[in-house]
Amino acid sequence: MTTTNEIHIPGYVAGTWKIDTVHTHVGFVIKHMMVSKVRGQFDTFSGEIITADNPADSSVAVTIEATSINTGNTMRDDHIRSADFFDAANHPTITFTSTGVRQEGEDFFIDGDLTIRGTSKAVSLKTEAPEFAQIADDKFKAGFSANLEINRTDFGVNYNGPIPGGGVALGEKVQIVLEVEADLVPAA
Repeated sequence: MTTTNEIHIPGYVAGTWKIDTVHTHVGFVIKHMMVSKVRGQFDTFSGEIITADNPADSSVAVTIEATSINTGNTMRDDHIRSADFFDAANHPTITFTSTGVRQEGEDFFIDGDLTIRGTSKAVSLKTEAPEFAQIADDKFKAGFSANLEINRTDFGVNYNGPIPGGGVALGEKVQIVLEVEADLVPAA
């Protein structure tokens, strides 16, 4: 694979974008009881994307409220907010701040620092080429899709319980799935 510093994206629009939280999904998938997968999402988050003139110079900063976890089960969500998992009382946010954007062949990556439970690790989000659309004379939308696999124990999220017959209640790998829609901030 070759890495290039010059990235070409059809219809590319440079500018500052605010994440549209109504039309964005910040989700995850984790193995449960060794046989199935549980899906969830975060309901409260904010972020800014700057698409630079040269896409390789672009940046992303996102903050997620750890207490906004939603797996569709209140008891489970309360447990995940507890010190066993996110310890949201002491670590109320999950953050991602990019450190670079790169293209390898047909694949795009956003490199950055992910912080969960006060522990920061360098990660790379595999990203589809962003899409841009003019929706009115002075309004633009952008769409970004990305995914990432992390090991939750790397971030101090170590809780687990054995299950009868062998195995554990939760897998260590977590798939993070992002479908982001953003609005171009008008130039001042």
